[in-house]
Amino acid sequence: MRDERAYAIVVACFAAGLYLALLVAAFGLISLATDTEVIADPAAGPLVGPIMTGAAVAVLLVALIVTGTRVPGDQQRIAPLTAIGVGVACYLAYCVAGGVAGAFVAGDVLHFVLFALGQLGSVYAITVGIAAFLVTLLYQLVLVGRFRQRGRPRWPWEHDDEE
Repeated sequence: MRDERAYAIVVACFAAGLYLALLVAAFGLISLATDTEVIADPAAGPLVGPIMTGAAVAVLLVALIVTGTRVPGDQQRIAPLTAIGVGVACYLAYCVAGGVAGAFVAGDVLHFVLFALGQLGSVYAITVGIAAFLVTLLYQLVLVGRFRQRGRPRWPWEHDDEE
């Protein structure tokens, strides 16, 4: 059981790295395609975007570790509703973190509310949720495949004839 949890945690860390890379690439491509800025508010400052992205990645990492270590290896399943929940949580964390960081930069609560509400409809925030959903599904798929296999991967010629 301990090896299963360690494996789930390591894979969750790699999945969070994949998620961060997907977000950076998606934000860059969307920004180029639509000729818009990721953070459209010039008063927000240069750290609001990384704080928002970091919050979404942190929520994803915690969610993956919790879902991966909570269920024993032989009972791992692909759960689309869990993936949708993680996607929504990352989406909300992205928007709320942007609002909180924007409020600290601007110094007023109204700016927090307006910035957070402005991010809710942003294509970038929607991308955060969709990418979290996809990475969570891939994470679950990796765990299910690993625990059903029982051991290291084998080439077709390595299989015993008795099996």
